[in-house]
Amino acid sequence: MNPAQLRQRTATFAREVDTFVAPLLEKIRTRNTAEQLLEASASVASNYRAAGRARSHAEFTAKIGTVLEEADESQFWLQHLDACRLADQARLAPLLAEATELVAIFTTAVKTAQATESDRRQNPPRPSRRRGQRPPT
Repeated sequence: MNPAQLRQRTATFAREVDTFVAPLLEKIRTRNTAEQLLEASASVASNYRAAGRARSHAEFTAKIGTVLEEADESQFWLQHLDACRLADQARLAPLLAEATELVAIFTTAVKTAQATESDRRQNPPRPSRRRGQRPPT
């Protein structure tokens, strides 16, 4: 999956959660959970979008970490709704499956980004030389 496809996937997840929580926002018992889920799912999409605009690899790594945190939080709220039987299972199950997949994707992305960042710190790039220049003595 390329970055544009993942960007679309996270945006779709946020929209689908928005539709899913609409009736939950009307009930006192589920309002807070619905608001938390809505915020976390939108944050997955918006922070992934921001990661794509990162000005450095370190900034990208930090943003991807935030995306993972928000995906994990989305997964938690969906699991909470499921465990408490507060939402329609037929509508909740695909969202929970998608949240679980997004957590797995971004867990891998964070590990890769952190390893790359660590490697960059340990092995900084050498200054480039122009053709015909002699190395400093």
